Amino acid sequence: MLESRHLLTALGVSLMIATSSQAAGLTNERVAFGKTNDGTAVEKFVLRNSHGIEATVITYGGILQSLIVPDKNGMTTDIVLGFDDVQGYQKNGSVYFGATIGRFGNRLAGGAFELDGKRYQVPQNDKDNSLHGGPQGFDKRVWKAEPSNDKDSVGVTLTYLSADGEMGFPGNLKTDVTYSLNDKNELRIDYKATTDKPTVLNLTNHSYFNLAGAGNGDILKQVATLHAARYTPVTGKLIPTGELAPVAGTPMDFTQPTAIGTHIKADHPQLKFAEPKQGGFDFNWVLDAKGDVSKLAADVQDPQSGRRLQLYTTEPGVQFYTSNFLDGTVKGKQGKVYPHWGAFTLETQHFPDSPNQPDFPTTRLDPGQTYTQTMVLKFSAE
Repeated sequence: MLESRHLLTALGVSLMIATSSQAAGLTNERVAFGKTNDGTAVEKFVLRNSHGIEATVITYGGILQSLIVPDKNGMTTDIVLGFDDVQGYQKNGSVYFGATIGRFGNRLAGGAFELDGKRYQVPQNDKDNSLHGGPQGFDKRVWKAEPSNDKDSVGVTLTYLSADGEMGFPGNLKTDVTYSLNDKNELRIDYKATTDKPTVLNLTNHSYFNLAGAGNGDILKQVATLHAARYTPVTGKLIPTGELAPVAGTPMDFTQPTAIGTHIKADHPQLKFAEPKQGGFDFNWVLDAKGDVSKLAADVQDPQSGRRLQLYTTEPGVQFYTSNFLDGTVKGKQGKVYPHWGAFTLETQHFPDSPNQPDFPTTRLDPGQTYTQTMVLKFSAE
């Protein structure tokens, strides 16, 4: 059995607090971001570095609401899909734009799992499956937040206490998620969680990236490299078969730089499972780095803008998803339409349905243990 590696609107008009890091050019601004439909106040934190990168995080859903990155000519644009106000996220909650996902990212077969002989049931919100922690997961919660600056970065730490039994999961689970930005053009997301009962946990970030700019066409010409020789094939219900299959000879082979659109319409049963009409990617890749955050896990480049995203992670897998469901009916920030295949995700994770797959890395978390995870998104342009 593989072992686990993670156990150890007031749209910004009222300025509340602005701070600077000791490193020149790093700033952190705390601003109101309106209220939810039930009247709960939401804040946003705007993290900026000296190279023109700006990351905005909101307390609703722990969402990365905006990520502004320069291109090869120094022109900046927002590269993550999302909405201009809280109501946009509440109205379109099933798309998970930018959200912190929990308690369990990806799918659980039948929404069920067992721990120590006891069966637990999570509400099914993806046909027969539970997806991303159920219909009221971490992405629908308002998190507490505080700035978390140090001499080399500016950041925000979000905290949420998930009560025992919430969405069917056992244990009172305290989760901290820290977003931080440094002058090396790295956006880092650190996760930490503890529980008072045995439980399962699989956290991730669900940002949708388009390196040409959110709403600026599709991502089919953007070039991806996934340092993963294997992936986890799925059934027609998008649940892993349990196999760790080689990518060689399949459309899932991104071990060499490959335009995302090269094989996206290939006549392959896995692509039909992901998107029956036109095909698409929505699979978990088994990363060669095996949780070593110093090793490159994924690399995506946009030939036109020159923007490059490099991913590092402590997790054993990443879900590469090409926004197959987008069809031009969702309007996002500044009224931009998000087209089919208009973005990709890189969801660092343990494997889908792990509690029901004994040969997958365990997602069990026990009292006295601390769940930790780190993902780093490094940006450049060339």
